[in-house]
Formats: sequence, C-alpha cells, structure tokens
Amino acid sequence: MTKNIASAARPAPPIGSFRHVDGRRVFVHRLGRVGLPVVFLPGAGAVGLDYFAVQQGVSRFCSAVVYDRGGSGYSDPVPLPRTAAAVATELHELLHALDLTAPYVLVAHSLGGAYVHRFTQLYPHEVAGLVWVDGLHRDWEDFMPAAASRASGQAPGSEQIGQMRPALHEMFAELLAHYPQHMRQPLIEAHLSDEWLRVGIAERGTLVALADELRAGPDIPDVPMVALTAAGTDPGPQAAMPKQTMRAIHEGMRKMTAAMVSRVPLGEHRVIADVGHNQLCFTHPDAVVGAIRDVVDRVVRT
Repeated sequence: MTKNIASAARPAPPIGSFRHVDGRRVFVHRLGRVGLPVVFLPGAGAVGLDYFAVQQGVSRFCSAVVYDRGGSGYSDPVPLPRTAAAVATELHELLHALDLTAPYVLVAHSLGGAYVHRFTQLYPHEVAGLVWVDGLHRDWEDFMPAAASRASGQAPGSEQIGQMRPALHEMFAELLAHYPQHMRQPLIEAHLSDEWLRVGIAERGTLVALADELRAGPDIPDVPMVALTAAGTDPGPQAAMPKQTMRAIHEGMRKMTAAMVSRVPLGEHRVIADVGHNQLCFTHPDAVVGAIRDVVDRVVRT
C-alpha cells in the first residue's frame, strides 16, 4: 500500500534550491565546481543537509552534491514506499538536470546503500567509485541478530512517536551543535516534525522488498571503494537498546561490510571506534572526507 506523507505547510530549506524531475521539485545543494562529482545518498530519516559538514570538506577538491530523494526532506511528496529503481532513476535524472558529467563517486549512508547499489546496476558505466558509510547491503539478514531483522517489529504509532520526540530532540541538538545557526534550528524542528518522522519510518519498512529487488541484479561493482563502519552507539533512542543487542549489531555490521569489500579488488574497510551510526557524518566529518578523497585519488590513478 502506498500513500503520500506530507503536511499542508512544508518547511522551506535554509539553503539550497530545487530542480524539477518528472514534474516534481527535488531539493539539491551543490558546493564546489572542480573534480569528479561526489553525490551523497541519505539514510532513512536523514536529509541531504545532514551531510553539510562533509560536503564542505569535499567541495575543496570535488563538486559535492547533497539532495533529498522524492518524498523525503524538503523535496515534494511522492507515494511511499518506493522501489530502489524509482529512486535511482530519479537521481540519474537529477544529475543530468544539474549538467553533472558522469562518472560519479557515490556516497551511501545507511539505507542509501540500497539506492546506490541499484544505481550501479542500472547505470554501471556512470559510477567511478563508492564510499560506504555504514551502508545497507542486500545480505543484511545473513549477518544481523534477530533483534535487528528487517522483518521484525512494527512501525511506531502516533503515541510512540510522541514519546520518542524528547530523546530525538536531544540527539539532533547534539548532532547539529556545530552547524551554522541559520541551518541548525530549522533542521532540528523539521527532523522532529510528524511528517519527517513518518517518512523515516515508512522508508525503513521497505528493507525486505529492497533486498529482494537488489538480488535480481549483480553485486557491488568492481570500482574503488572505501567502507566505513561505526563501532559506537548513537545518543537518543538507540542508547536504550540492550548492550548485548548493540554488540551483536556492531559485530554483524563489521562482518557484513568486510565480506562486501573483500569482493572488490580496490576495496578497503575502515572501522571508526566510539562513534554511532547516525553520528559519523556529524562528529567525524574528517574521516568521511578522507575516505572520499582516497576513493577519488584511486579513481584518478586507475
């Protein structure tokens, strides 16, 4: 079942602009005009501007693009859930609308890994390199504990969302503490809105279907790749999970990512200690920028 998740009054982005793709507005923000195009694909519940600190660093040596896929963030609503092919096709059209010449280095955070993987299946000659930031892989179920199964649990209702909001406010206030004031408060408020929270929940509910979709095509392509794994725990709701469960999830993520990278001759796996899955791009932007720079350098050399 698909449905639009949108309020009558959508928040305006503090920076950035829109491009029209298939008759809809897609939010995009670009920094830098030289080098290979580097494109960030957000995780579920995340938006392009969450990667602003990393984008600033990357813009010093490449053209860095963040965006919100249709139905999320500041982009126009679309019925959710969506297929990975729909998201990949939308991104492909957006990059052409921006006159960005392929090939691209794609940076996948969390759920963004599924959409990057589908992009590589549909447009293999337009991908120069990959950076995996705790990204989702189609073999998730083979490595994760039962408590982290994609098919387990139910989406929270309105009452549960309300109960989550104080912890989420604390988390986003911490993550965005170093952002410019004109960006920080609007992003915190938007992240806590019913609309954005429900979009994140809706996208997380598609994981089984996305994995099945990706299994119909080839695995990650043989291009330069650096994968980062966060080995700590985020503030907010995740901190309440049992420590044993979190240890099992971290171990599963390390094993899953190591297995994926081992199949790529120019792949490298880096574990970042004492940082959570959502924190990584906020609190350790240099680690992400360094991974992107290394992939770009390897692309240029090869």
